[in-house]
Amino acid sequence: MKSLKEQLLEICQLHVQKRIASYKDEIETIKDAIENNDKSNDEDDDSGNGKLFNDLEKNAQYLSDAHNMQDTLKLIQAKTSHQHVVLGSVVFTNSSTFFLAISLGKVPFEGTDYFIISKSSPIGTLLMNKTVGDTITFNGTSYTINQIK
Repeated sequence: MKSLKEQLLEICQLHVQKRIASYKDEIETIKDAIENNDKSNDEDDDSGNGKLFNDLEKNAQYLSDAHNMQDTLKLIQAKTSHQHVVLGSVVFTNSSTFFLAISLGKVPFEGTDYFIISKSSPIGTLLMNKTVGDTITFNGTSYTINQIK
């Protein structure tokens, strides 16, 4: 059976794969629209293409970001545990459970809400390198680390 960390990592990987597929589809759709616009426009009316090129650029950036997320996930060693918080740690606190991976936000899994966060997020930065018993304060809430997996 897969560990909690492996299952959370899988949720992240599936999310990123869906995003990559979605951005690739969107880029193809925009490229087709630009091509069709070019063929149908005999006049100098280029107004439609400007927005399409802008959308193409945005989606290319989103795709790049998604690939960077995928690269981050590849760095996580799901079978390794540490005494301190690192990328890939599942951190159990007195009030919330965090998984340091990529920015996904709150993800319900098997009856528990996990906050899947980037290590460079504000709370992720506070958690990095902490150990069991350490307390951090974020947005007026104190979190005491009870367990690290």
